[in-house]
Amino acid sequence: MFKWYGLIGILMVGFAEANFFFKIQPLANWYFPIIWFGYILVLDAVIYKLKGNSLISNRFEQFLGMVILSALFWWIFEFINIPVHNWSYSNVDFLETGVKAAVSNAGNLKNIFGTIAFSTVLPAFFETAELIRSLHIFDKFKLPKKYKISKKLLISMVIFGIICFVAPIFLPTFAFPLVWMSFFFILDPINYLHKQPSIIKHLEDRNLVIPLSLLLAGIVMGFFWEFWNYWAITKWTYSLPFVNFFKIFEMPILGYLGYFPFAFELYAMYWFVRSLFIKKEKLLAI
Repeated sequence: MFKWYGLIGILMVGFAEANFFFKIQPLANWYFPIIWFGYILVLDAVIYKLKGNSLISNRFEQFLGMVILSALFWWIFEFINIPVHNWSYSNVDFLETGVKAAVSNAGNLKNIFGTIAFSTVLPAFFETAELIRSLHIFDKFKLPKKYKISKKLLISMVIFGIICFVAPIFLPTFAFPLVWMSFFFILDPINYLHKQPSIIKHLEDRNLVIPLSLLLAGIVMGFFWEFWNYWAITKWTYSLPFVNFFKIFEMPILGYLGYFPFAFELYAMYWFVRSLFIKKEKLLAI
């Protein structure tokens, strides 16, 4: 059965795409949460149709948790972007119009808008990954043999992750790509040690289904982020040292490579934070 909210999602996505051309305000400025919550609803309904089980229908508390954590995670990246300055936002002046009647200053409304928009990232990513996994396209992929994971490797990964986190702050021109892998290298070993879902554990078990599903989800999400952003009024643009050429939409082609480690990063961040509240995971969600 295709859930009813999937039809609402189709209408939301269809309206937002049509409105790229009609530019009906104020909805044109608020396209991001409209189109991405619509995307989430559509994918969740498709997943339920395929599996009889989905994030919104059967794990709604987990979905709400993802919404909250998503906003938190992306605000972290926004703060990292202050010294790195790889992206910036344009045409957000509408948030300052008439603001005094609603809030004390324009910054508050911008923060609210940003938080709502950022809250879609994590659930949209996990919905995409779960849909890919539901299609069973990677079921036959396995590593040829099991690999033993040593503590030395785990410690080395954490140290490398810390370097990846610190380096862009002090050497933003040269080290900016490391932003998109730092949290994975820091947190995935911790998740592994705490017996939470981790990329390391999947690889140790020769399981490539989830890692490959996550990587494909990352580039799929990247495509839609950049495609819809390109047509929008309120949008972001990039300033990437050395690679700011041959753009596909607003993103330089080499920038799309960042969506692969970003997929692992989101996975590691989510399961790390979740493990702080749930000691023993009973649902092996993707």
